[in-house]
Amino acid sequence: MALVALASAKGSPGVTTAGLAFTFSWAARTVLAECDPSGGSVLAGYLQGQVEGGRGLMPLAVADLRHSGANDRLESEFWAQLVDLAPPGRQRLLLPGLTDPAQSGTLAPLWNRFAGFFAQLEFGEPGFDVVVDCGRLAAPATPWPLLWAADAVLLVVRPTLPSVSAAVPTLSAIRAQLNERTASLSSLGLVLTGSGPYSASEVSGQLGAPVVATLPDDRRTADVLAFGGDVRLSRPLLRAAASAEGRVRALIADHREQVPRRAVRREMGASHVLG
Repeated sequence: MALVALASAKGSPGVTTAGLAFTFSWAARTVLAECDPSGGSVLAGYLQGQVEGGRGLMPLAVADLRHSGANDRLESEFWAQLVDLAPPGRQRLLLPGLTDPAQSGTLAPLWNRFAGFFAQLEFGEPGFDVVVDCGRLAAPATPWPLLWAADAVLLVVRPTLPSVSAAVPTLSAIRAQLNERTASLSSLGLVLTGSGPYSASEVSGQLGAPVVATLPDDRRTADVLAFGGDVRLSRPLLRAAASAEGRVRALIADHREQVPRRAVRREMGASHVLG
């Protein structure tokens, strides 16, 4: 079980699609948390607006602020805000994101607390992975604490020159943040989406980070994840996402050997919520 942060540099390389693909295909129970300051898209996209609104990240933040950071209140409110993506099992859950990007400033003082809370969900009964969709890191109010606390920080990139070029300064910013907070880059990896002229090894060499997942062009499945429909685990995109789980967990295991959770916990100042 782990906390995995997904992010992008520029354009639309498929962060939310990758997050949904991992959530549906990984063996462990998983929560997809939409923490993109620019707003969430799954309620209106994959869920086609069929789920009643009013649940998600902002109501959770409001409840936490009202109760002065009470841990028991945060936990109870968190579970109440989730949407079951594959009912009725409650093994593939969604924390919907913001509906108005203007609200992102309200979350700035809470990212640290949410990061700690997400990280400790693996120790629950039952435990959950949390896949956090951080969106574009160039957006205002970047949720850096989520990346500091993550066991895997995965930048989603297309194997094209514009996408790889845009990733260079973003990776530089991520490395600076991780070096300052954890003194390690061992959590950093790449997710390649779609097709392009460059191989995984070429992209990895250019960006100086390992490729831990390669998600193919599978327009039919991508459209289902973007606009709703029947999720088929036999489709190429979901098969690739499932096969990537082992490589992501290997990255996580290596990171945890190099950066014990206790050390990250001290840096975040959140020892009361990290397990």
